[in-house]
Amino acid sequence: MEKKCLLSLLFLFGVLFTHADEWIRINQLGYLPQSIKVAVFMSEEGTSIQSFQIVNAQTGKLERTLSAVKSTGEWGNMKTTCRLDFSDFEQPGTYYLKAGNTISPHFPINTHVYDGTADFLLNYMRQQRCGYNPFLKDSCHVHDGYIVYHPTKTGQHLDVRGGWHDATDYLQYTTTSANAIYQMMFAYQQNPEAFGDEYDAAGHAGANGIPDIIDEIKWGMDWLNRMNPEPGELYNQLADDRDHAGMRLPQDCKVDYGYGPGLGRPVYFCSGEPQVRGKFMNATTGVASTAGKFASCFALGSRVLKPFYPEFAALIGSKADAAYQEGVKKPGACQTASVLAPYIYEEDNWVDDMELGAMELYHSTGDKKYLDQAIEYGRQEPVTPWMGADSARHYQWYPFMNMGHYHIAKVKGNKRLNDEFLRNMHAGIQRTYEKAIQSPFMHGIPYIWCSNNLTTAMLTQCRLYRETTQDNTYAEMEAAMRDWLFGCNPWGTSMIVELPTTGDFPIMPHSSLLNAGVGTTTGGLIDGPVYATIFENLREENMLGIPNTPGQDYERFQGEMVYHDAISDYSTNEPTMDGTACLTYYLSSMQVEGMKQAK
Repeated sequence: MEKKCLLSLLFLFGVLFTHADEWIRINQLGYLPQSIKVAVFMSEEGTSIQSFQIVNAQTGKLERTLSAVKSTGEWGNMKTTCRLDFSDFEQPGTYYLKAGNTISPHFPINTHVYDGTADFLLNYMRQQRCGYNPFLKDSCHVHDGYIVYHPTKTGQHLDVRGGWHDATDYLQYTTTSANAIYQMMFAYQQNPEAFGDEYDAAGHAGANGIPDIIDEIKWGMDWLNRMNPEPGELYNQLADDRDHAGMRLPQDCKVDYGYGPGLGRPVYFCSGEPQVRGKFMNATTGVASTAGKFASCFALGSRVLKPFYPEFAALIGSKADAAYQEGVKKPGACQTASVLAPYIYEEDNWVDDMELGAMELYHSTGDKKYLDQAIEYGRQEPVTPWMGADSARHYQWYPFMNMGHYHIAKVKGNKRLNDEFLRNMHAGIQRTYEKAIQSPFMHGIPYIWCSNNLTTAMLTQCRLYRETTQDNTYAEMEAAMRDWLFGCNPWGTSMIVELPTTGDFPIMPHSSLLNAGVGTTTGGLIDGPVYATIFENLREENMLGIPNTPGQDYERFQGEMVYHDAISDYSTNEPTMDGTACLTYYLSSMQVEGMKQAK
C-alpha cells in the first residue's frame, strides 16, 4: 500500500514537472460570485484546448466542465494562449482550474474577497509618511525646507514637514501627492461604508473615531496646505535627486544640500519658468498643472473633511479659488526638477487639472462661472493622450485619467453636455480597448514606467463610465485589468505586496525597508512591467531576475515587456505612493459591490 502511494505521488510530481511549460493565470485574490471571471491559459508548445474544468480545491470534486474557450493565438514566447471564461459559475467556495496538462493556483469565489482591501493599501501610505513615521516610530526630515526659485524669498526657511515620500526615494511632489489626496477623497466620498477605523491620526494601531482613510487624507492635506503658505505662493517639489544617495532608512538621511548634513532640503517655488533638469532645464511652461491640483484638493477637501476637522476644512476651502486663479494667470505645465540625472516627471498637460479644479469649485460654490470654465478647459483635451498610444514620456500625461470629464458628465439638467463628456470618456476607453483585444490578457496599456498606475487609471475610468451609462461593452476589459493586478498576467504575480498573502506577490520590492531588514512595503502597488527597451537603457539596471528562486525567476515570460521581482529593479518592482492611493477607489467599489451581492 505504501509503495503504491509512493508511486502515485511520483507519478503526480512527474506530470507536474513534465508539463511545466503550461500555465493558467487567474486572479489570486478571487472573484465575486456575480462578476466576470476569465483566466488565461498559455503554453510554450502548440496545443489545442477545447474545454477546461473547475475543481473544488477542498474536496477534489469536479464541479463543472466548460467549453467557453477563446483561442488568442501565439503571444510572446507562448505558442498557444486561450481565454477561459467561467463567469457563469457563481457557487461560493475555493477552486482551481484544469486545462491541458496543468492546473491553476487556488482561488476563492465569495462576496467577501475584496473586504478590507482598500484599507489594506493604507498600510503602505502610513509607511511612506515623512516627518513622524508610525511604521518606524521615528521622525525624519524635520528641518525641511529652504526656498529656491522664488524671486524674493530664495534661501528663506519654510516649514514643509510632513506628507509622504514619493516612493523608495524620499522626494516629495505636489504633482503626485495632490493626486493621491484627491483619489482617496473620491474613494471615501463614493464608498464611505468600505473604510474602517483601526488606526489613530498618528498612524498607530487603535481606533480614534475617524475612518483611517480620512486620517491619511488629513496627513497629506496638512502638507499640501504648508506648500501653499500665502495666496499666490505655490510650491511644487521638496528635495531633488541629490537625495538618491543609496538605500538607507529616512531617519538616517544625512544628504547635504548646502544647509548642513540632514539639516534641510530645497523646496521648489512654482515660478512658471523652466528649472534645472540635470545638465539641462526642464520644459515648464506655466503654473496651471500644479495650481489646478491645489484647487481641486482644497475645494473637495473642504467638504470631505468638514465633519471631522471643520476649522481646517474652512481654511483650505478659503484657499481653493486663490490657487485656481494662479493657474488662470499662468497657464501651462509645471514640471519637476532634478540636479544630477535627467529623470523627472515630464508633465505636459494642464487643462485637465484646471478643469477638475473648476468643477470642484463649482460643487463647493454653485457658481456657474466655474462650470463654464471647466467645460472650456475640458474641450481642449477630450482624451488623455496616452490612451491608445504605444508610449509616452514619464508622467507626461498626468493624472493618468481626467476626473473632470466624469464630473461634467454627471452635471444635472444638461443631457447634451453629459453626452459630450461621456463620449470623451468613451473615446479613451475605446482606444485602449482596440489595443487590449490584441492581447490574451486584454491589457491595452503602454508598458512605460509605472504601467500599473495607468492600469489603475483606466480601471477607474471604465468603472465610472459603466456605472454612469449602464453600458457593459468594456466590462470584460475592465475585469481583465483588475485581474492583471492580482496575478492574471504573464508572470502570474500579484502587483500588490502581500495581497493576497496566500498568493504569489512581490517579495523583493525595491525598498529601503527591505534592504535594512525592518519590513516590506505591505500594501504597496509596484510600478509594473516596462518595455524591454526601456529597462535596458536605464541607469544602474543590469539584472535579469533572481534565478532558482520561487516566484522570482520570470525569464521564460519576458518578452517585449519585462518584470523582475528583484530589489535592484527600481523600474518595475518599486511601489509608488500615488499609484497605491489611486487604487483605493476601485477596491472600495468592489467591496461595496460584494456587500450588495451578499444583500
